[in-house]
Amino acid sequence: MGIGMIATITVRDGKNAEFEAAFAELAKQVRENEPGNAFYSLNRSMSDPQVYKVLEKYASGEDLDAHVKSAHFAAANAKLADLVAGAPDLEVLEAL
Repeated sequence: MGIGMIATITVRDGKNAEFEAAFAELAKQVRENEPGNAFYSLNRSMSDPQVYKVLEKYASGEDLDAHVKSAHFAAANAKLADLVAGAPDLEVLEAL
């Protein structure tokens, strides 16, 4: 079994394009550098265009920890901090 995560992120008005570009770079780094990541997908709400959901899946809790501690994740968070309205809401799931 693996670990799933849904991160709900609200982006500040007028920052969508910058957020999506920065996230695309992060997703590329995740795919290239994290063998324990099965998917890392950004999705925008159809009812509120400022709300995004990141769907993630990892082979193990250790792989999720490695993601959170990675240099590319820290660098992306520095870029994303000014683009979001607050801390993401994180839901950790047991992947079946």
